[in-house]
Amino acid sequence: MANLFPPCPKCDSEDISKNGVIKGKQRYKCRTCMYNFTVEKMGKSIDSYYVVKALQLYIEGVSYREIERLLGISHVSVMNWVKKYQIKIPKQNLATPTYKILNHRELAEFVAKSQNVEGKGMLVTELGDKFMVIQWDRIVFN
Repeated sequence: MANLFPPCPKCDSEDISKNGVIKGKQRYKCRTCMYNFTVEKMGKSIDSYYVVKALQLYIEGVSYREIERLLGISHVSVMNWVKKYQIKIPKQNLATPTYKILNHRELAEFVAKSQNVEGKGMLVTELGDKFMVIQWDRIVFN
């Protein structure tokens, strides 16, 4: 018989029992990690594509507010995802990334110019119907 209770959001265990009602919502307790939780509310959810894009931008050094402007997702949501997935920004080197949002034609023109790509590290990622180019100066070791 399949378990009728939702899995634990903390440890994914299915060893769950009912544990009262709070504000009209059923409360559950995980017998494995002893975590108390209620069923996730039904509401607006954000596609995992945007979660991944937001976290990629965060790792590249883009600020929470700038991610909000680029993706149209609340900076608080991005902060919560960083905390939830325990994302740590790598130690910054001397090069700080810059980024541009380009359509397909603009991207082709940008990459065709050698001064835009020589001596630079570059990451191109899809962003809906456009592309984001993240660039940084390459570090030359002697």
